[in-house]
Amino acid sequence: MLMVTGAVFAGVSIGIRIGAPPPVRVEVQTASPGAGYAWVGGYWYPVGSRYQWHTGYWTRPAYEGATWVGPSHDGQRYHEGYWDGNRGHVAHDHRSDKNPERDHGRH
Repeated sequence: MLMVTGAVFAGVSIGIRIGAPPPVRVEVQTASPGAGYAWVGGYWYPVGSRYQWHTGYWTRPAYEGATWVGPSHDGQRYHEGYWDGNRGHVAHDHRSDKNPERDHGRH
């Protein structure tokens, strides 16, 4: 029988530090295009060694009843936005942005 004592486990996190995001931009929330849409307010997100602005837009949630939790920055790390609700947490996928089946008025 093999016994291991005093084992040490460590995790490694790799990321790029590009500093705090630029100041919040003021933007006007347009009228909802209809039932079933949720507003995703504009936000800064990291692209390489800089931040890029993502304009706010109306979209269909990841699932019915999900609410958008916007991205945040805690002073050291950027945290992605996500959908959350009774079916759990769904990460935001930038590849789905501009999907005419989901997003209203985006090209």
